[in-house]
Amino acid sequence: MNQIAAGEVVSRPAAIVKELIENSLDANANLIEIFTERGGTSLVRVSDDGSGIPAEELALALTRHATSKIRSLDDLDSIYSMGFRGEALPSIAAVSRLRLSSRTKFDDIATQIKVDHGEMSEISSAAGGMGTTVEVRDLFHRIPARRKFLRSERTENGQIEEVLRAIALSRPEVGITWNRDGHIALSARSAKSDPEQRIVDVLGSSFADASLRICAEAAGLGLQGWVGAPAIARAQPDRQFFFVNRRPVRDRVVAHAVRQAFSDVLFHGRHPTFVLNLDIDPREVDVNVHPGKTEVRFRQSRAVHDFLFRSLHAALAETRPRLPDQLRSDGAPGVPTQQPSRLGSWNLALRAPLPEIGEASVPWGGLYSGDGASPGEGGSVPTDPFRPSQPRDRPRPSPPDAEMPPLGFALAHLHGIYVLAQSALGLVLVDTHAAHERVTFEALKAQRDAGSIPVQQLLVPLRLDVSAAEADAAERFSEAAQSIGMEFARTGPREVSVHAISALLASADVVQLARDLLGELAQEQGDPHWLTRRQDALLANVACRAAVRAHRTLNVAEMNALLRDMERTDRANQCSHGRPTWVQLGIEDLDRLFLRGR
Repeated sequence: MNQIAAGEVVSRPAAIVKELIENSLDANANLIEIFTERGGTSLVRVSDDGSGIPAEELALALTRHATSKIRSLDDLDSIYSMGFRGEALPSIAAVSRLRLSSRTKFDDIATQIKVDHGEMSEISSAAGGMGTTVEVRDLFHRIPARRKFLRSERTENGQIEEVLRAIALSRPEVGITWNRDGHIALSARSAKSDPEQRIVDVLGSSFADASLRICAEAAGLGLQGWVGAPAIARAQPDRQFFFVNRRPVRDRVVAHAVRQAFSDVLFHGRHPTFVLNLDIDPREVDVNVHPGKTEVRFRQSRAVHDFLFRSLHAALAETRPRLPDQLRSDGAPGVPTQQPSRLGSWNLALRAPLPEIGEASVPWGGLYSGDGASPGEGGSVPTDPFRPSQPRDRPRPSPPDAEMPPLGFALAHLHGIYVLAQSALGLVLVDTHAAHERVTFEALKAQRDAGSIPVQQLLVPLRLDVSAAEADAAERFSEAAQSIGMEFARTGPREVSVHAISALLASADVVQLARDLLGELAQEQGDPHWLTRRQDALLANVACRAAVRAHRTLNVAEMNALLRDMERTDRANQCSHGRPTWVQLGIEDLDRLFLRGR
C-alpha cells in the first residue's frame, strides 16, 4: 500500500526534496541543508535545526497518515502547515533505504530509526545536534519498473533546483544550502531583514535590477512580491513563482489573471517574470486537491482572479519614464519618496490619477503638446527598467529655464525613426512609432473608460467598396464599433460608408484604418459581443495603424511634445505589442564606448 501511495507522493527525487523541506519548515527550521548525489537517485539528505521529533514518536512518524499537524477534522478546513497528509515519510521509506534521526531541545542525545524498503529497524542512539536529518538512499532500487522512468542526472538535478528556488524565494528568512555531488550549487543565506537579498541570491542581480516590488490589499486578500519589467520577459515561463500563503502552487486562475494583466505590455511569445505571494484566509482555499500539494482550489475564484488582475494591471500602469529617486530634490504629489534600493517599489496606495493629455495638437495631428510639466506629475512610477544601475554621484544638470524632465529634451530625429534626447543621466533614444502608439492607445482607452470616445464627423462620408463579408460585419458591429471611435454604416451589398472617426485618429489614413478594421471584423462570423470583449486588442491595432510612421521627420517641438506625453502616459515603457519604446545610455555607458577614464 505504501508503494502505491508513493507513486503519487514520490514521483522523482525532486518530490522527496520538496516533502522533506516542507517538514523542516513546519518544524520552524532556520537553516536547511540539502545533499544530493547522482540527481538524488543515490542520495538525498535533508538536515535542519528545527524543533525535532521526540524519540518515542520516530516510529509513528513513519506510519501512514500519522501527522502532528492535523488534530481534528475541522483543521482540514484551515490548513496553515506545509504538510498535513502524513504520507511523505512512509511513502519514501517504502521505495528506498531511509534513515531518520532527530533531537529535540529536551533530549540529551539524538535518536535514529532506519527503514529498508518498508522494513523498520529498532530505535537507536545517534550523533547530532538539535533538529532532524532524513537520509534517503537507493531510490527505487528494488522497483526497476519505477526506476526506469527517472530521467538523466542533469534533468533530475534541474527538477531539484526548480523546487529549491521556489522554496527559497517563498521563505527568505530561512537559510538554504544545496550541496550537489560535493559542490555547492545553491547558497541562500537567511535574509529575514532584507528579503530583496534573497531575490539576488536565487535569481541573480539581473532580475533584481529590473524588478520592482508590489504590495496591494483588498477584501481580505494581500499580494506582495516582485514583478519583472516587461523588458526582461523570457522565451520560457521559467521565472514565474507564485505562492499562496507561501506555498508554491500552479493554478489556472492565477495564470489567466497574470496573462491578462500583461496582455498589452509583452512582446508576442514572451512570458512575464514574477515572484508573488497571495495572502488569503486558509478557509478560503483548498490545498487538499492533490497529493503533491501544488494545486489549489479557491472558494471565490472570480474574486481572486479580479484582485490579481487589478493589482498587477495597476502596477504595470506605472511603467513610464521618471527620474531616479536619487536625482529628485523633493517628492512630487503621489510619488513615494524612498531611500534608493536595488529593487524599486510600487506603492499602489500612493498612485495619483493620470492627468489628461494636452489639448493642443502638433501640426501633423498625431501627438499632443505638453505643458512643461515637471517630472513626477502624473503619479508614482518605477525606476527606469532599461537602466540596470543608476549613477549616484554625478552632478545633477539644471537647464536654464526648467528642471530636467525624465526623458530630457530632444536633440534630433535620426532617420525619421529615433528621437535622440539629452537627459539628466545621459542620452535617451526613443522609437517614435512605438512611443506614439502607446500614447494614442492609452488615450483611446481613457476616453472609452470615461464613457465614450469623442469622434469627429466627416464633412463628406467616405464610401468604400468592400467584400460582402465586410459589408455584413459593418452592419452587425456598427454600434459596437462606435466604442472604439469609428462610425460606419452599410450602404449597399458591397459598400460601406464611414461617417465619423475618433479625433485622436483624425490625421491617420482613414480609408486604410476602416479597411483594416472591417477586414478584422469580417473574420468573426458569430458572437455579436465579440467586439466588446476584444476592445483593447482592437484599440491597440487601431493605435498602431494610426501612429506616426517611420521616416516621417519631426521638428524639435513635435519631438518634445512626444517626450512629455510619454512621461505622463501609463505603460509608456512599451508599445501595445510589448516592444520597448525607449532606452537610455548613461554617461558611464558612453564613456565605456569611447574608452574614457581608462
